[in-house]
Amino acid sequence: MKRKLVWMAVVSLFAVCSLVLPALAAEKLTMGEKSFVKEAASGGMMEVELGQMAKEKGKSQEVKDFAQRMVTDHGKANEELKSVVGNRIKMPTKLELKHKATVDKLNKASVDEFDKKYAEAMLKDHKKDVEKFTKESKKAKDPELKGWIDKTLPVLEQHLQHARDMAHKLGVTEK
Repeated sequence: MKRKLVWMAVVSLFAVCSLVLPALAAEKLTMGEKSFVKEAASGGMMEVELGQMAKEKGKSQEVKDFAQRMVTDHGKANEELKSVVGNRIKMPTKLELKHKATVDKLNKASVDEFDKKYAEAMLKDHKKDVEKFTKESKKAKDPELKGWIDKTLPVLEQHLQHARDMAHKLGVTEK
């Protein structure tokens, strides 16, 4: 009888583990996914910060409208990303150095040159974002992260097109 109970306990434990362990493994993010999340979060925070700055310093309505969209869209995307990754990764609370450098550079721009510098930065940044999100969409293993990437990518593509339009209107040539 005792042997039968031990055997049932072992079988039950095995059954529970076969259900729980795959779920736990799915919760883990790969090193590449973690790196991508940190980069995306910092980039999103930069977009919001630059958008706030452009709403104040920008001269043209085109820049102010684009800036408001950056604040709204990237703020929303950042909140969604936090929800997607949950406590699986410590989200950045400050900008990466390269993003901080971009903010500092634009903050130093004169009122007369700000709109063009902002348009250049948005064009450059959204080109990189679309490229990174496209690559990560193909590599991501985590289904929730992949879903967020695939949902966010079309928005970034729209931002890139709007950044191109804004840059063109301001006389900024694409590099």
